[in-house]
Amino acid sequence: MERLTPVLRQKNATFVAANTTNILFFRSTMSKVRAKKALGQHFLTNPSVARAIAESVLSWRDIPILEIGPGMGMLTKELLDLGLEVYALEIDTESVEYLQRNFSWFAQGEHLTEGDVLKLPADELIPGQPQTPFVLIGNYPYNISSQIFFRLLELRDRVPCCAGMLQKEVAERLTAPPGGRDYGILSVLLRCWYHCEYLFTVSELDFDPPPKVKGGVLRLIRNDRKELPVDEELFKKVVKAAFSQRRKTLRNSLRTLFPEGYDFSDPIFSLRAERLDVEDYIRLTQDYIKTLPE
Repeated sequence: MERLTPVLRQKNATFVAANTTNILFFRSTMSKVRAKKALGQHFLTNPSVARAIAESVLSWRDIPILEIGPGMGMLTKELLDLGLEVYALEIDTESVEYLQRNFSWFAQGEHLTEGDVLKLPADELIPGQPQTPFVLIGNYPYNISSQIFFRLLELRDRVPCCAGMLQKEVAERLTAPPGGRDYGILSVLLRCWYHCEYLFTVSELDFDPPPKVKGGVLRLIRNDRKELPVDEELFKKVVKAAFSQRRKTLRNSLRTLFPEGYDFSDPIFSLRAERLDVEDYIRLTQDYIKTLPE
């Protein structure tokens, strides 16, 4: 990972800021925007963490950056200081007004959109650039973080890199490799299209208001896959069915999906859903397709 200290590569390491004076100064100004529980807002207060997140996408500095939920601009400032072309999408009117007052980059409005990342049409995410590739980044609202990554899957052909902060447990699930309890449906779907990397852990004390859990920073880098060799909707159907009873073997969890009398003697059906990688699920989908009527 570019320009990050080795400790940030350790999954269980918590980021420790070198300059607490800056953090305390920033916290003293936090009254400017009221954090709204309904929006899942927890404003990042540690500039060292923001800088580390921003530096994680420097390899894509030649394309626009779309920041989701910039709040009061802690991450935004670091992105701009690195010379990146930043566009921001913010659902909170109060935060939009704050950003326009405090960042000349946003004063004219062309780089800042008030809207919902889950609802805004794809061709409106980067104003005036409906097909342009972009990097997705943010201190993502904890209450919609999974939905944001399902949206990322829809945008995968335009997003070569995605990075940012989520609840630690969610970040661990999204980046989990096959074989563990954290590995799930979204883990499989993301690994179809991205290399998934957990970067570092952030203390709950680096936010205002402090959440009840730690944050986790991840980075996803697009792989070379252009398309699946099977129908994508059927692939999702098989993955979801496999995890519907994750404590049971595939022989049991897929029994309602495959036709009555299907031969489940293949050793793969003696495994649980969490043991299979993307290629295994492609194979299962191919087997399932063979059972469908012509």
